[in-house]
Amino acid sequence: MSRWRLPLVLFMLTCLAQAAAAATLDDIRERGTIRIGVRQDARPFSYYNDLGEPAGYTVELCRAVSSRLKTAMNLAELKVEYVKVTTEERFDAIKDGRIDLLCEATTITLSRREQVSFSSPVFVTGAAVLFRSDGPQSFAQLDGSKVGVRSGTTTEEALLKTVAHFGIETEVVRFADHKLGVEALKARDISAYFGDRAIIAELLKDSPSDEVKLSETVLTVELYGLAMLRGDEDFRLAVDRALAQTFQSAELTKIYRGAFGSRAPGALLEAVYLQGALVE
Repeated sequence: MSRWRLPLVLFMLTCLAQAAAAATLDDIRERGTIRIGVRQDARPFSYYNDLGEPAGYTVELCRAVSSRLKTAMNLAELKVEYVKVTTEERFDAIKDGRIDLLCEATTITLSRREQVSFSSPVFVTGAAVLFRSDGPQSFAQLDGSKVGVRSGTTTEEALLKTVAHFGIETEVVRFADHKLGVEALKARDISAYFGDRAIIAELLKDSPSDEVKLSETVLTVELYGLAMLRGDEDFRLAVDRALAQTFQSAELTKIYRGAFGSRAPGALLEAVYLQGALVE
């Protein structure tokens, strides 16, 4: 191949790759359906309620996004298809084309951005630790004990770093569900459970107990976002625009209160909303 043809071939391949990557809106238009990934175990963000229906703060945000996409794309109808995903397979579901938008408790990280793209942040929380009321009450007291964590999460990484920082020896027990971890703590199978503070607080609200208490200490500050196919800037812009419109509307208050009740969002979350309410 001559020297002048090689750059041309590379340029054409790049253009084809970009065109393939930027096809989500076209696919949605052709199908008349947007596919949303929902988790079962991330209440109050993403779960299935007693009627078997998708529910939660992030799910409702994605419904609002879908409605605004329908208007922006001038579609007479846009159906929402809900696809169950697990923590372990959620990013593969995006890359494999099974879902268009991941709507659950997904922390934005640099390593994850190597796999998928993220919307503007939609929530802020942090990893926290749940102790038994009659057990260890600090990290130092966990030396030589078993501690639990939800596998495949950023909290698992935070736990390992925290243990190393304090120089203590622990046996890390990984659970496939937050509820299982909390039950193991109540049963004294572990001495502490690490997890997303908002999710654990919701579990305790549904099943209050004097046996356990949630520490006020927050190990990390984590921003949640809606995940989507990497490299599709047109779709990402459309999602961010829909989020901005939602953050500027009264609909946001309804979505927030539906998930968290009358509890105030707090200064950090208010800042997330202000940041995401981008102007045209």
